[in-house]
Amino acid sequence: MGGRSKPGGGRMSGTSEPWRVVVTGAAGGLGMALVRAFAAAGHRVAAGWHRRSLEGWPGGVWALPLDVTSAAGVAAAFAEVERRWGGVDVLVNNAGVTRDGPVWSMRPEDWDAVIGVNLTGAWRCAREAGRLMGRQGGGCLLQVASHVGLAGAAGQANYAASKAGLIGLTLALARELGPHGIRVNAVLPGALATGMTRGLDEAAWARWRAANVLGRTGRLEAVARQIVAIAAMEDVSGQVFALDSRPLRPW
Repeated sequence: MGGRSKPGGGRMSGTSEPWRVVVTGAAGGLGMALVRAFAAAGHRVAAGWHRRSLEGWPGGVWALPLDVTSAAGVAAAFAEVERRWGGVDVLVNNAGVTRDGPVWSMRPEDWDAVIGVNLTGAWRCAREAGRLMGRQGGGCLLQVASHVGLAGAAGQANYAASKAGLIGLTLALARELGPHGIRVNAVLPGALATGMTRGLDEAAWARWRAANVLGRTGRLEAVARQIVAIAAMEDVSGQVFALDSRPLRPW
C-alpha cells in the first residue's frame, strides 16, 4: 500500500505518492475505522461528516463537511476537494442509515430518508468523484453495501432496497467508468459492532455468529484494512466482496 495503483497508469500507478481518499459517513464506527486504516497506510484522507464534527484525527486527515442528502452540499464538498488536492483517487461511499419497521406501517419519510442517504447520496458522491477521476485518468470507487441487499431482511424493506440498488449502481458504474480507468467495487462488511447495531440483543448476535461458518462476526479494524487492500487491486472492478464468513445468497 505504499503507492497509488490504478489500471492504465495515471496518478495511482507507479508512484510512491499517497492517495487522496474521501470517506463519507466518517463519524460512524466503520467510517472512523476506514479513516484510520487509510491514514495508517500513509494516505491523505478527507473524513466526510454531517451533524457530528470530527476532531483529533492523526496527521494527513482533513475533516470535510459533507451532507450526502444535499446535491449542492456534495458538489461544494468535491469542489473543495479539487481546490485543495487537485483531484481524488479513492472514494468510499460509507454513509448509511436505517429506519426499520414493518412495511405496512413504514412511513414514507422513513423510506425516503434511507433511500436518500444510502443510494441517492452514494450516487451523488460517485458522480462528483467520477468527474474528477475521469479528468485525471482513473481512480477507485468503493461502495459499502450489505448482505441484506442480496438476501433481504424482514422489517428492513427500505434498507434492503437501498443496498440492492447500491450493488446495482456499482455494477452499472463499473461498466460505464471502466473505459476511463475508474475501478468500481462493492463490499459487504457483515455484522459489525457500530452505532447501527447498538440496539441488537445477545440473541441477535448469536444468530449472526451462527450464520458465519467461522462462528464469529467481523472486527471493524480488520474490515477497514480489507477495504484498503481492495482499493489497491489494480485489475479488479465490477465485483462484490463479502468481508465476513457468511455464505453468499445471490438472487
